[in-house]
Amino acid sequence: MTPLTAALWSIGALLGVGGLAAALARGGDASRFIYCLCGVLCLILFGAAVVPRTAVALTATLPLGLPWIGAHFRLDVLSAFFLAVVNLGGAIASLYAIGYGAHEKHPSRILPFFPAFLAGMNLVLLADDAFSFLVAWEFMSLSSCALVLAHHHDAENRRAGFIYLIMASFGTLALLMAFGLLAGSVGGYSFSAIREATLGEYWKPGLALALTLLGAGSKAGLVPLHIWLPLAHPAAPSHVSALMSGVMTKVAVYGFVRVAFDLLGPPAFWWSMPLLTIGAITTVLGILSATIQSDLKKLLAYSTIENVGIIFVALGLALAFKANGMALPAALAFTAALLHVFNHSLFKSLLFFGAGAVLNATGERDIERLGGLIHSMPRTAFLFLGACVAISALPPLNGFVSEWLIFQAVLLSPSLPQWSLKLLVPAAGVALALSAALCAGCFVRAFGVAFLGRPRSITAKNARETDLWSLAAMSGLLALCLLAGLLPSYLIDTISPAARAFVGGHVPTQGDIPWMSIVPIAESRSSYNGLLVFIFILFSAFLSAWIVRLLGTHALRRGPAWDCGYPDPSPVTQYTGSSFAEPIRRALGHVAFVARDHLDMPPPGDTRPARFGVEIRDRVWDYVYSPIQMSVEFGADQLNKTHFLTIQGYLTLVFIALVSLLLVVAIWP
Repeated sequence: MTPLTAALWSIGALLGVGGLAAALARGGDASRFIYCLCGVLCLILFGAAVVPRTAVALTATLPLGLPWIGAHFRLDVLSAFFLAVVNLGGAIASLYAIGYGAHEKHPSRILPFFPAFLAGMNLVLLADDAFSFLVAWEFMSLSSCALVLAHHHDAENRRAGFIYLIMASFGTLALLMAFGLLAGSVGGYSFSAIREATLGEYWKPGLALALTLLGAGSKAGLVPLHIWLPLAHPAAPSHVSALMSGVMTKVAVYGFVRVAFDLLGPPAFWWSMPLLTIGAITTVLGILSATIQSDLKKLLAYSTIENVGIIFVALGLALAFKANGMALPAALAFTAALLHVFNHSLFKSLLFFGAGAVLNATGERDIERLGGLIHSMPRTAFLFLGACVAISALPPLNGFVSEWLIFQAVLLSPSLPQWSLKLLVPAAGVALALSAALCAGCFVRAFGVAFLGRPRSITAKNARETDLWSLAAMSGLLALCLLAGLLPSYLIDTISPAARAFVGGHVPTQGDIPWMSIVPIAESRSSYNGLLVFIFILFSAFLSAWIVRLLGTHALRRGPAWDCGYPDPSPVTQYTGSSFAEPIRRALGHVAFVARDHLDMPPPGDTRPARFGVEIRDRVWDYVYSPIQMSVEFGADQLNKTHFLTIQGYLTLVFIALVSLLLVVAIWP
């Protein structure tokens, strides 16, 4: 049995598990059984992606889909990489859900759609014709929308599901138009026919690229198509949020890479410019919005927007270098993008799992009502801290490696011949550097307010450590983050075949470099060794502890803590997340959102307490989507009047329509 055949059978089994879950969910708690089956099938799919094989793509055709072409499936080096990312995330999410699912009040709303969601994502990666791709894409969107609406009794969740469904439909429509343009008048909807066809006119490839960017970007969360993401991800159960944020957004990245680097043919240099611009804007706006959030899951959702922007900046660099025939820099940027895809899937899943553990233990997502959890949930606190270090791009964890590689590609931009790119790429690099600094501050705030200090509520004070299944899943993810940071050379060499196939080059083989270092271009330019950095950090920590112990006294001395003049302060006097983010909000916040302060100060003599609040509104929503919403409502109100016309009115409308059609026919050549 070939890996592709095994993958297709496993996807069929996932669909069968969804049907089985629908039958069993109402009869009792079958969550552990269903999640175990999902985990096993995801491991089989992961094995189908990573087993040794030749670089030749595997193909299969099934008598489904459009009658004249059938359903085509293909497993090549690119789809295999993303297949591994999706199913590694799916397997660990299934393990986490074995424990997390026991706390779910309505498992029948989740169990049938969870395996269907996994199957839909896998089908997108294996589809080799436009019809199968779009059907799988829509199936993925609808099943994930059902998971977002699992807790539909909450009005905010219903709103999140509605907006997500609208944006998903818009994305599918954009992709449908892109594939229609690529297929041309002959209707060659198979990817092999699209590769062989030529679009000819200068504007057609650009239009197809723009439509693909709209379709895939709406699913990935690119600004200004991101509005659904900070609503839908917090609304879903935490293991589903991890899949949507850490995995589904990468399926969207795959869709864009498949079209831009494969189906569109040789690129023009200007294709990279919208990617670099939109990616840089997405990166900065995403992390600025994350910095001010008090809802822990919404904070993580906005940080996903930031990381998607980082990936698209790297893809824009790869397109720019490829268009200019610079194979090695293109391969570096492409490799960095795919490596960040893998790294983000790990640490973002871990962060959502940690947020789910906190939510189960306290019932709270608001970090202002948490605090002190490091004492009651020490293991979760340690694992969440590790994920915060990884997403902040600090060595020796994996987030540093991929972002460092992207900066190495940015430093090669002066060799580009176009002055527009010479100016745009450094500007994108500055945006990446700013977002990296803001990201570190964002997660210092998130961890410090949620886990340190004293409990700010009774629920936080009474919290207990999460279950062993969840801890096992989170521990595995942190171990993978550490391994990917210490030994990135193996991952880079794994990605190299995809870089060779899609950008025409590859970075030097990292496995041949001694001491497990990575050298993306040449040792004279730059190199990095995560293992040596890790050893140095451990040595410095132990040396510092030994010196303190050697020079310090063994006598125990106790004294009152400095109380700033407020003896026995209440926990509410601690630094809050809002106060932590206030300087950034005032300095940079006007770029990303509109903030309005509301102060209710009673007059002198009135004993009522003063109240202060801040209203935060997304500029994109106010300036883009609110006018669209008002226009649609106005148009609907006007059209509604046509339901109450007289017979004469209807006849007049018919007469105007007929005259208009006759004029069009007469004028049209």
